[in-house]
Amino acid sequence: MKVLVANRGAVAARILRALKALDMESVAVYSDADAALPYLQEADQAVNIGAASARDSYLNQETLLRTALAHDCAAVHPGYGFLAENAQFAERVQAAGLAFIGPSPRWISLLGDKIRARQYLQPFGMPMLPSSGELYAQNDLAAAVDQLGLPVLLKPSGGGGGIGMVPIREAAEIPVAWQRAKSLSEKAFSTSGLYIEKLAVRPRHIEFQFLADRYGNVRCLFERDCSIQRRHQKVIEESPAPNVPPERLTAIIAELERIMGAIAYDVIGTVEMLYDANTGFQFLEVNTRLQVEHAVTEEITGIDIVAAQIRLALGERLDEVLPARIACNGHAIEARIYAEDPVSFFPSCGVLSEFAFAADAGIRVETGYGPGNRVTAYYDPMLAKVIAHAANRHACIDRLEQALVQSRITGVKTNIPFVLQTLASRDFRRAEHSTDNH
Repeated sequence: MKVLVANRGAVAARILRALKALDMESVAVYSDADAALPYLQEADQAVNIGAASARDSYLNQETLLRTALAHDCAAVHPGYGFLAENAQFAERVQAAGLAFIGPSPRWISLLGDKIRARQYLQPFGMPMLPSSGELYAQNDLAAAVDQLGLPVLLKPSGGGGGIGMVPIREAAEIPVAWQRAKSLSEKAFSTSGLYIEKLAVRPRHIEFQFLADRYGNVRCLFERDCSIQRRHQKVIEESPAPNVPPERLTAIIAELERIMGAIAYDVIGTVEMLYDANTGFQFLEVNTRLQVEHAVTEEITGIDIVAAQIRLALGERLDEVLPARIACNGHAIEARIYAEDPVSFFPSCGVLSEFAFAADAGIRVETGYGPGNRVTAYYDPMLAKVIAHAANRHACIDRLEQALVQSRITGVKTNIPFVLQTLASRDFRRAEHSTDNH
């Protein structure tokens, strides 16, 4: 079987590795800007699909489908980002007679819209913070705020990554918040759909990784804490979630497995939730794709999540893909390394004159770059993910710190100083951090 890898960078490199382990052939695509990236040498075939801009390359559905068919591919793996949660693309892949390596288009469409997802899942018992329906004008926002009470979070109904989310703590902030969120949503997601939900105070962001087959069977592979964020975008993820009572985790996992099984969700997905000790777990959204931070779960379970996703999408049963018992082994933490100023978080472009990470035991690096590659402004500025695994959380933090201190990246600025500052902070060491810390 031959699979088109419809993505770039670290996730493309990761998918190529999984395909090789499954003894499947691969076709990697690349834009003009990515022609020199080293992972392309790992593909059985590498095909140029156009100019540097994402619109002309990785978001060009026609070109991707034409490439898949021209090279006799039987399936398409979208990775994460770009078209991974585009229901139309998933439908077009299937209409062309190819397998889409992800959830069914129905789930991408239904759960990709946060308002529809909340409306659909609430009758199944999904715990949720109070929220509004879709807001069409600033007056609607003011009325919804009066109904829910302040503080609230104004959010796009589509998209993800924290983009376009604006907190409102005082009524005087409503006009500016409306214009800002509407503009960001239109630019990022080509839609202006907005809604509000009650703003949680000092919550933790905890997500639950699911794998499922096409026959109604669902398994949760534990949780990840993703509370360290900048501008609502994750930077550090870890598993297991520290400082959360085990009985609460066991209870919510059982409840989520019941809900996801009841709706017959399939292939792969992540239920994201907010948590605090008083209100417990509250639903945020379902990500209908492979997550950036999947490696954290792989490290503590020994499960190859990417290979499992491929096999499940191609019709295998869950009990053929996963062992009967999955244990949580030790602790894992991932740091996303971005080409950006560590204070302003503005992207930093340039040539990677040095690009090296520690090759120590217990350290895993996922990247699509190598020395001499150019980091451009065309795509997300993530350079790499550095994942540490150790017997316990404190040892894991120490191991990750040491690996980042030993890293050598020159030619662009990176967020490593910010990550190191966070790892050394009292709140993080004591697991007293929240999404409000950054």
